[in-house]
Amino acid sequence: MKSKIRKDDKVMVIAGKDKGKIGKVLRIQKKKDTIMVEKVNLVQRHTKANPYANQPGGIIEKEAPVHISNVMVMCDACAKPARIGYRETKDGKKVRYCKHCNEQFD
Repeated sequence: MKSKIRKDDKVMVIAGKDKGKIGKVLRIQKKKDTIMVEKVNLVQRHTKANPYANQPGGIIEKEAPVHISNVMVMCDACAKPARIGYRETKDGKKVRYCKHCNEQFD
């Protein structure tokens, strides 16, 4: 599935336990249609200490993937979660734009 969301985009979660939170996209997993968003969907992992890697044991909080359909890109111009469209510029480049305010993302 082709995604309109890219790495380092600012997104808002629109469904789930973290609804309303805003964060930056850290990673996109295209095969599973999921993305990792900074400070969203935090889970706790219990890890064992590894003395060879100098890694302490304990409970670590880290981000878990969120399905791509549960987030929307935040527009910087209108400061709202926005739907994204594509258009070509005069020099032939394909760019993303906000459907609310017609501001370009790229």
